Amino acid sequence: MSDGATQSYIDKWLAVQPQQRIALGFVDERVRDEHVALAAFEQELIASAYGIREPQVAAAKLQWWAEELSGAPASGGRHPLTKQLFASERARRIPASVWIAPVLAAMAQLEQGTSSDFSAQVTAASGLHGALATLETAWWFGLDAPAEAATRVATLSHLVFALSRLELDAERERLPLPMSRLARHSLSRGQLKDDTPARRDAIRAQLTELAAGLKAALALNQPLSTFRGLEGRTALATARGAAKAAEPFAELHRRQSRTGPATALRAWRAARRAGRLG
Repeated sequence: MSDGATQSYIDKWLAVQPQQRIALGFVDERVRDEHVALAAFEQELIASAYGIREPQVAAAKLQWWAEELSGAPASGGRHPLTKQLFASERARRIPASVWIAPVLAAMAQLEQGTSSDFSAQVTAASGLHGALATLETAWWFGLDAPAEAATRVATLSHLVFALSRLELDAERERLPLPMSRLARHSLSRGQLKDDTPARRDAIRAQLTELAAGLKAALALNQPLSTFRGLEGRTALATARGAAKAAEPFAELHRRQSRTGPATALRAWRAARRAGRLG
């Protein structure tokens, strides 16, 4: 079991992805704590990259993480999550460059603006989320395991979540809808906070492309951690369901916090795939 020093970080991860509470029951209890610690660590980096509105403050936080990870193989780390991770032999089998890559990618994207089109948006987001997926795949399955599917699932799942923050992020430099989507539906930045037919159509179009990408990524016969597999399946179901709804933005929010029998089935499938390909 995780101690109090790490539990608050785990709680933050589960607050963002509540469906993962169900996935915990499908992870081998012998390695569950270290897998959960990595997931919570990923969430800390994502929060630093997206959750801090002042770029200078975010850069300082990420610089701290870069120094922490650089010294962790020798010192064991200072942060509770780093300490737990580097107490495992898994951490020492992964090159330092793989540990630091997500931090460097997060720093590189701090000043990114809104992408020109959907393809550019996926490419931009895949820097950070691809680096996290590569680290996670190496942690779960070894350094030789392919990480393309995990990269695509991580990136597209993030973009589904980012779309749910459309109203909150309407004032930020990086919008969750690409410029070409805004132009096609004659939407200005100022109109993104209002529920209009044009905004609904733009959200549906974005969700449809995200769902197609997630379906293709999950179809690849490559390993995904139990958590990543569930995240991808949840994001796919969310994108599909919201795209068909009369009020896609409201449905997007409803589905992201929903758990139940369907979540348990997705978690079981994700765990089965992780075990089969691991």
